[in-house]
Amino acid sequence: MVSNFIGVLFDGIAYGSLLFLISVGLSVTMGLMNFVNLAHGAFAMLGGYVCVTMMMRMGLPFLLSLPLAFIASAAVGFVLERTLYRRLYKASHLDQVLFSIGLTFMAVAGATYLFGPQQQPVQLPDWLRGQVSVFGLDLGAYRLFMIAVVVLITLALGYLIERTRFGAQIRASVDNQAASAGLGINVNRVFSLTFALGSGLAGLGGGLGIDVLGLDPTFPIKYMVYFLLVVAVGGAGTIKGPLLAAIILGVFDVAGKYYVPAVGAFVIYALMVILLLLFPAGLIGRRS
Repeated sequence: MVSNFIGVLFDGIAYGSLLFLISVGLSVTMGLMNFVNLAHGAFAMLGGYVCVTMMMRMGLPFLLSLPLAFIASAAVGFVLERTLYRRLYKASHLDQVLFSIGLTFMAVAGATYLFGPQQQPVQLPDWLRGQVSVFGLDLGAYRLFMIAVVVLITLALGYLIERTRFGAQIRASVDNQAASAGLGINVNRVFSLTFALGSGLAGLGGGLGIDVLGLDPTFPIKYMVYFLLVVAVGGAGTIKGPLLAAIILGVFDVAGKYYVPAVGAFVIYALMVILLLLFPAGLIGRRS
């Protein structure tokens, strides 16, 4: 009984870590840049397809395909921000939603045309299969690897935003664009790089989580609600909030599907309602 509980808890933390990695970019664009980007899942899907293509068709190792997924998604995000997203920063949220939804359906259609409607197969390396004994408990090697990667990225992202000059430029540009430009900050470049970073993290999460989330052209629509839940419950514009929300939602989602499979899919939504009633601004709101 105890081992089952620990296994469910571990799987929930791994799943939540993956949700956080994909969702943190959405938190940045919604909370810091005030843009509702419902096409965020499309960047995660792009990273997944880059990983599959690199591994299955070009024979590259899994670890090498992950940074390529990040770079490809970041590059596409940078180009789209420069050419399309920038035009809608001052538009209403309804216009932003309609625009990004349109991009999502275009991405779904494009992925279906290029790769077909089927699930994409992926072959993980041998060292990521099977179990690893940790303090007498057998834990999945792949999920341990996911958690380790997310921990490292979370620490690096926190340092980037809170401790570096670029992070200070992001915060200044968001709080007052005119004053930041007057101080010599290239606000447009800061927003482009920030959007590219968020898109790249989504692509990295999409590639890292292929074996857990699966990959097919409906990916952006299938998981859109999950990404929005993490940001809404955790609080947009922060790192700690979405991380805490993703872990909580991941654990309860896995536990619900394991212990009460008949209603397991509704557990996460019930939890969302309760948390939003208790914390309407998110678990950890962004400081002014």
